[in-house]
Amino acid sequence: MVRAYHFVGDTLRNGKPVPADGKWLRYDGPLPVILCERGLHASVHPFDALKYAPGNTLCLVDLGGTILSDTDKHVATRRVIRARVDAESLLQTFARRCALDVLHLWDAPPIVRRYLETGDESLRAAAGSAARAAARDAAWSAARAAARDAAWAAARAAAGAAALAAAGSAARAAIWAAAGEKYRGWFLEMVNEAFA
Repeated sequence: MVRAYHFVGDTLRNGKPVPADGKWLRYDGPLPVILCERGLHASVHPFDALKYAPGNTLCLVDLGGTILSDTDKHVATRRVIRARVDAESLLQTFARRCALDVLHLWDAPPIVRRYLETGDESLRAAAGSAARAAARDAAWSAARAAARDAAWAAARAAAGAAALAAAGSAARAAIWAAAGEKYRGWFLEMVNEAFA
């Protein structure tokens, strides 16, 4: 038995109704089960389950029967929902928290910050408009800077830019991995609170 998480929409992916909590769902298709192709899927970490979410209902499930594992999901011949939550608010709060975490990277309009900090839906449209306008202005500035820097790019290429790019890629990958772990941890904390 494996304890895991699974998001559902109004129905299962095959169109059948989502079973009631405590009712075992049995895979009745061709065997063997195959990851990403056939069987009943779930992820041990809720952040991984998020990648496959067809809807906002997050289920805490147990997998049974034949179980195959991959790095971010499992597939099984049996699955039972132990508990479920409507995660729409949780997902919105998580998204705002992640956005606030990187807000210092740009000069965000004040209304964007207010929306991200409060979640006040009456600010959402204005914050979106302000963010799009700021992004357009930033893109125009970046285009001018890119034109200015084009000559430097050729010089860097001649001076071993491939090595610099590889080092930069490695650094970016390390930063993304660290950020990913932080966000995975945040999401797990929020999910644990939701199921408490």
